[in-house]
Amino acid sequence: MPDLRRGVFYGIAAYTMWGLFPLYWPLLKPSGAVEILAHRMVWSLVVVAVALAVRRHWSWVKTIVRQPAKLALLTVAAIVVTVNWGTYIYAVNTGHVVESALGYFINPLVNVLFGVVLLRERLRVLQWVAVGFGALAVLVLTLDYGRLPWIALTLAFSFGIYGLVKKRANVAATESLAVETLVLLLPALGYLAYLQVTGGSTFGTQGPGHIALLVGAGVITALPLLCFGAAAIRVPLSTIGLLQYIAPILQMVCGVVIAKEVMPPSRWIGFSIVWLALVIFTYDSLRAARRTRTARKAAVLQPERSAT
Repeated sequence: MPDLRRGVFYGIAAYTMWGLFPLYWPLLKPSGAVEILAHRMVWSLVVVAVALAVRRHWSWVKTIVRQPAKLALLTVAAIVVTVNWGTYIYAVNTGHVVESALGYFINPLVNVLFGVVLLRERLRVLQWVAVGFGALAVLVLTLDYGRLPWIALTLAFSFGIYGLVKKRANVAATESLAVETLVLLLPALGYLAYLQVTGGSTFGTQGPGHIALLVGAGVITALPLLCFGAAAIRVPLSTIGLLQYIAPILQMVCGVVIAKEVMPPSRWIGFSIVWLALVIFTYDSLRAARRTRTARKAAVLQPERSAT
């Protein structure tokens, strides 16, 4: 139980930090989205390396090198999370915070689709209803935006794939992030060197405060990912499913209240349909989890009754 409580704490910390990200990325202007992304990669690796050095924990390197399948999965995770990071930074810094929140609201429904398509899972009736409402919401919001909400869909699908791959890899949080950021290091350094040579870099040209903020991007990137990884291996998926709503709720508050993004009635209707889908999905998930626990208790008690 203490391990579960610790996992819940890590989960709340991760999703709260992600939810407050829209307050940070605008501070990095005039840096472009790709430059910010490259700095996130480089400085995240520095943070992880420091964490590993403090723990004097390097023995895992030999183990992971001898497991090419896990290395391949973590490489895929690195690529997918790069797409997620880049899209999110672009969304926040171009005034699409609310649409980015939508992506993380519909992420649970995307995970359900992955279960059907990739894992051949059979959905319960209410799960199908939730997915149907989710599809309807995307249609309504497509009509509202006048385009497919590609930012939301990219964020939802990329983070869904990231979570699935991390679960399959089953590598501890710090070690996993170390491999992921190491995979991204050379492309990131190459791009930053290119900016420096061509005069397009903002690192060192906007004052020491800007340098500190760019370095800080690595810190605030690594911390929630480490917390998420620690939560994922300690907390049931049903609990993670509830905790993940923290981030998009905070993001939407940032978009509507702080960034003052426009929310016409049609957009509120679309979001309301998404929230209805999530209520149905969450109710069904909790009911299924309760039934599973009841069945397990009954299975444990049955042999005891037989013995008496």
